[in-house]
Amino acid sequence: MRILYVSYPLLPVSQESCGGAEQMLWTLEREMNARGHQTTVAACEGSIVAGRLFDTGFAPDASDRFEQREAEHTMRIIEHLRWRKFDLIHDESGHFWRHASRVRVPVIATLHLPRTFYPAEIGRSLPDNLVFNCVSQAQAKSFSDVLPGVDIVQNGIAYREFPYAPKKRDYLLWMGRICPEKGTHVAIEVARRANMALVIAGQVYPFRWHEEYYEREVRPHLDGRVWFAETPTLERKLEMLSKARAVLLTSSVDETSSLVAMEAMACGTPVVAFRRGAFPEVVVDGETGFVVDSEDEIIEAIGRVGEINPLECRVRVEREFSAERMADEYEALYERVIGERAVVRAA
Repeated sequence: MRILYVSYPLLPVSQESCGGAEQMLWTLEREMNARGHQTTVAACEGSIVAGRLFDTGFAPDASDRFEQREAEHTMRIIEHLRWRKFDLIHDESGHFWRHASRVRVPVIATLHLPRTFYPAEIGRSLPDNLVFNCVSQAQAKSFSDVLPGVDIVQNGIAYREFPYAPKKRDYLLWMGRICPEKGTHVAIEVARRANMALVIAGQVYPFRWHEEYYEREVRPHLDGRVWFAETPTLERKLEMLSKARAVLLTSSVDETSSLVAMEAMACGTPVVAFRRGAFPEVVVDGETGFVVDSEDEIIEAIGRVGEINPLECRVRVEREFSAERMADEYEALYERVIGERAVVRAA
């Protein structure tokens, strides 16, 4: 198959990407390319992929220029499609699906975000070449009124690249985008109450409200017990994940998946997560970590992470969240959608 992957326009795609959608795209594209498919990734300057990179331009680091950048990204992809032939477009950007009617090939759009981040009319008047898929049962349930029977392909990771380390150190880890809905401030508060050191690893995206949140809720607490590892290298990320006592997931929104949880468990590191969205689908309460309902319960769970068998964490990822399983399911979805589109056009 000739597959075009469309990325989020503001962030480069590479093995060291911070964003979950970019990490998932990088992993999936590499797997599909290794299987002999012709893969192209439409992404911003600085991206590193297994197949061909179609560079859509420089991503600005100034705040709140998303609309301008997204328009440029889309225009260049549409123009590229006039000269290059593909069997299918896989939209991982969260936005390109709106332009599916402008192209002739099937478009599969993976919904990475919670339902509230998408327009209410998302399931109405869709072009016949557009298919959505979700990344968890919880997410699909939230879309069931507008996208009944939507396909589900859970995310996966290249778990062999994550070092298994049963021995841990005395610090907690929070990893991800630093913004209000991810709850970085909650991790800081519970670590303080639990009298534990905390490492915050991640990135502040170029949006004004993210930057203001970091300056207001995070930066004042970087005091020697709370450290900030900004956009860590892959080597540093693996070290932090494998050595942490536990990883905290403190989002205030119904997250649709959690690559951070999968990566932590691949390293044998327990996860303590709020009972939100898909977290209970990834973390098995009492076996690979703890699923809790309050900050007080997070603190209690931190005191119990020694009860978790690191090997159980690793085995769960190998069994349920491998990159190979994810690629198998997307490959089957691609073949089905291309076949169905061919039948429609022949009719």
